[in-house]
Amino acid sequence: MALVNVVNMAVLDNPASFLSPFSFEITFECLQPLSDDLEWKVLYVGSAEDTSHDQVLDEILVGPIPVGINKFVLQADAPDISQIPEGDVL
Repeated sequence: MALVNVVNMAVLDNPASFLSPFSFEITFECLQPLSDDLEWKVLYVGSAEDTSHDQVLDEILVGPIPVGINKFVLQADAPDISQIPEGDVL
């Protein structure tokens, strides 16, 4: 059984320019006390064929986490377009 369930993730400022920062409102439920903080990452997949083009846009620790419903906003810079293969840029 999971101790944390993601209840909702809303993309804020949508639609936006590709070069605009990402902003997500994340709502999650914590079912039992946690001994550690939760780690959250925003990962941009730069190419479906090659994971070397993936970019971690942000990485944060959230805690301490109370039992119940919790919500926060996670913001991350846009991906570095120079790291995306030309054929994958739309």
